[in-house]
Amino acid sequence: MKKQFSVRPIVQAFFFIFTFAVTFSKWLISSNIVVPVLSKISLHAICPFGGVVSIYTFLTTGAYVQKIHDSSMILMLIFLFVALLFGSIFCGYICPLGTLEEWLGKLGKRLFPKQFNKMIPKKIDTVLRYGRYLVLIIVVYFTAVTTKLLFQDWDPFYAFFNFFTGEVAITAFIILGLTMVLSLIIERPWCKYLCPYGAVLGIFNTFRIFQLKRNSATCIDCKKCDKVCPMNIEVSQKEVIRNHQCISCHQCTSEQNCPVSDTVEIKLIGGKNHEA
Repeated sequence: MKKQFSVRPIVQAFFFIFTFAVTFSKWLISSNIVVPVLSKISLHAICPFGGVVSIYTFLTTGAYVQKIHDSSMILMLIFLFVALLFGSIFCGYICPLGTLEEWLGKLGKRLFPKQFNKMIPKKIDTVLRYGRYLVLIIVVYFTAVTTKLLFQDWDPFYAFFNFFTGEVAITAFIILGLTMVLSLIIERPWCKYLCPYGAVLGIFNTFRIFQLKRNSATCIDCKKCDKVCPMNIEVSQKEVIRNHQCISCHQCTSEQNCPVSDTVEIKLIGGKNHEA
């Protein structure tokens, strides 16, 4: 089956450039250069995870955590609703850090074609993937206790898009550096093992309304869906993919890489697969 055109790379590039433009325009203000619209936007204002870490403080005091905006809460609610429908679309299409990891991963595949994404034993990898839930608990707890955005000092996303401002903690730079280096040998290492927002959205994969389904009747067991999955999910072994690590990138679908029509598709919950 011929691979269809995908808008995903365009969407990824757009949000990556937009995020960088927002932070760069804020920095330009120090040189008395004002970019219309962009100069008024804060990086914290366009980050939905800010809404997640502010939930406790908002419910108990009616206020937000330091630096968090109304827009963070609105975006949080929007993407939680989108996750309920389609899963972790934010991770697969929008997150600029995930896009950066993916781009570096493409370079890594060329540099280390035999070793790329195969260096960590499966049993260890499986355990490590729950690390992001531990990070989520720690971040939410300490943010609630201190009412400060402590994660900023550890956040590689914040470090990458603010590296030129002088506002980034050394710890965030170290984690960013490790993430970028590891991305050359492990696909999306931050997403798989440490991202707290990915942990939140990943929960919705277990009960999302539009599910990723594999039709076992038409599947030819070529395992191409497994090979193209950036999160190493064994799509070929399941009829409904409910894995908490799925980023809804749709690379495994029949529209993209599955060679058989109507075999790996997005379907409404309870919907039946096509008959062979």
